[in-house]
Amino acid sequence: MAEYGYFLAAEEHSPADLIEQARMAEQAGFTSLWISDHYHPWNSAQGQSPFVWSVIGALAQATSLPVQTAVTCPSTRIHPAVVAQAAATSAVLLEGRFRLGVGSGEALNEHVLGDPWPQAPVRLEMLEEAITVMRQLFQGGEVSHHGKHYTVENARLYTVPEQPVPIDVAAFGLAAAELAGRVGDGFTTMVPDKELVARFRRGAGVGGNSKPVRGGLKVCWGIDSHECLRTAHRLWPNMALPGELAQILPTPAHFEQAAELVNPEDLAPLVTCGDNPDDHLRALATYTEAGFDTVYVNQIGPDQRGFFDFYRTHVLPHLPG
Repeated sequence: MAEYGYFLAAEEHSPADLIEQARMAEQAGFTSLWISDHYHPWNSAQGQSPFVWSVIGALAQATSLPVQTAVTCPSTRIHPAVVAQAAATSAVLLEGRFRLGVGSGEALNEHVLGDPWPQAPVRLEMLEEAITVMRQLFQGGEVSHHGKHYTVENARLYTVPEQPVPIDVAAFGLAAAELAGRVGDGFTTMVPDKELVARFRRGAGVGGNSKPVRGGLKVCWGIDSHECLRTAHRLWPNMALPGELAQILPTPAHFEQAAELVNPEDLAPLVTCGDNPDDHLRALATYTEAGFDTVYVNQIGPDQRGFFDFYRTHVLPHLPG
């Protein structure tokens, strides 16, 4: 049976608010946490973007739930040897309840040091090498690596968890899903796509069915579904941008310009709005029917307490378990 977690949107909330949401999520009955890892928000209306590793340290003290980044790019803005240290420390603080979610990244966050933004096949190649480096470091021994994209010399993590940190790989396209199956301990994505899950399983080969598949769902709870849709359009119009725009646009201002082409109605199929429990249950069911093991729900907008009360009383008790 599927499990249900809460997705902490660090682009939209301050560090203190994220910690309070984590507490409310645990009290409401969610069983795990996702947290986004961005340098910038998608647009200025969202307005936040704290350093994820600092927030994870606070989460370790505020909640007993497992935590996963969704997702970290370990290949451009931060060297994989540094990401490995951050992930290992997080796993120690969380007493093994940490998974590292990784992906090939977006220019929005990863170009900030002025490096060229590689094409998608190169980014996937970099991601695979970064995973190799991090896995070596998680073993706790000294690592030297001279690869195509990364160099590591005499590096050793002295603070490591009892078991290596699991690495789940994010994908939105078929090639990335196959890579996730081949090199990941699990798979993450934001769309309930059976074909992506099948490609991940195919890439994983023998034993692939034991690797977890996790997905993210955005909702906007409120008593007025039309107002909820307007809130979603104000804060997350980027969800409806087509193609590779999310990967190649470099600044929040560029996303705001592109989002002028997005209407509220374009978001209606993507965001479950309103206070009808059946609508939320149906949206969650699309993920379980596509073969997902865990679904992480994110509430768009400021009414977090109302959302958690709603899910605690009207949604989570009625899910298969």
